[in-house]
Amino acid sequence: MSTLAPGRRSARHSSTSARSTFARIDWVLIASVAAISALSLYAIDAGTREDIPGSPNFFTNRQAIFVAGGVLLMIAAASVDIRRFRPWAWALWGGLMGSLAVVFVVGGAVRGTSRWIELGSFNLQPSEFGKIVLIVVVAALVSDRADQIGTTRFTFFMLGVAGAPALVVFLQPDLGTAMVYLVILGAVLFVAGVPWTHFATAGVAVFALAIGVFWILPAQGVEVLQPYQKDRLTAFATADRDTSDSGYQLDQSKTAIGSGGAVGKGPDGATQTNNDFLPEHHTDFIFAVTGEMFGFVGAGSLILLLGIVVWRGVRIASAASTKYEILIASAIVAMLAFQVFVNIGMTVGLMPITGIPLPFMSFGGSHTLATFAALGVLLGIGLRRGTTPPAGAR
Repeated sequence: MSTLAPGRRSARHSSTSARSTFARIDWVLIASVAAISALSLYAIDAGTREDIPGSPNFFTNRQAIFVAGGVLLMIAAASVDIRRFRPWAWALWGGLMGSLAVVFVVGGAVRGTSRWIELGSFNLQPSEFGKIVLIVVVAALVSDRADQIGTTRFTFFMLGVAGAPALVVFLQPDLGTAMVYLVILGAVLFVAGVPWTHFATAGVAVFALAIGVFWILPAQGVEVLQPYQKDRLTAFATADRDTSDSGYQLDQSKTAIGSGGAVGKGPDGATQTNNDFLPEHHTDFIFAVTGEMFGFVGAGSLILLLGIVVWRGVRIASAASTKYEILIASAIVAMLAFQVFVNIGMTVGLMPITGIPLPFMSFGGSHTLATFAALGVLLGIGLRRGTTPPAGAR
């Protein structure tokens, strides 16, 4: 029989609980993201000093604010039990569709696109936060229909659930984010155990769709893609022969990375970046800036850090308490890994240019905030491993 007073027992229990929570936090994951974010701020600061006359720290200060806000969102997301959202899947899906559609009504248009809602000096991009919502929705619906997994009807049903918002995003137009939406669906279905034949059939369908979009429909006078989208998608195959138009951006990116050598040219010697030869050097092509400034060592270190993020995410997914959380964590990891692979691939000429940013590196408000929020969800799943789901969320 314990002789401790109730108050002392409660204090000891709270102290033990705090130590347990502290031990469950994935500090390796947090440290890796912190290192990537610090490198991002340094690269953005060094590469954008001359971009805004009279405001050398314009992009750096804004990105620092985005990162700070992202950290707060990460903490908030980690504190909320994601399992409580499972019963609200359809309501969340409806909210996602509404937020994506409203952009066409009140969104600001930039270079022929309607992706943002202007909130003062901040441009909110609902499709970025929609990634997290879609992950929760798809994971919930798959978990609730576990007995239907493997049937063709179920796969088509889920394709419709994820395909509808992906189509709206594509029409904004934002091909890169639409692709991420479909990758999220694919990751959840793969982990859930959907037969490989369904994925093979989907691959054939995508190939046939590409033929129709790029050759058959244009021959009939029907253009599905915007001219700049088609140029960016095909530039990686022709950049060595055409450096005047669509291939210019990729050519400059490869030049920047190649000129970095082993240890880089340093911030002051990064001529491709500092002289604005490399377009979008603080957003989509931040990896090329890293390669030029810090060389193979810097670029390789960045890839290693991003790899650690993916690895730790896989560990969290494998130890999650419920199948629902396993699906969510797996989708977040797949989303991050896909964005890393495509972004780096497009800067070196191995992938088409789709405008997908590099997680925790590229400048951008909505993208940075949403990525940190997704990280918070992932950390929260790790914190709650082994715990009992709340009522109604099992």
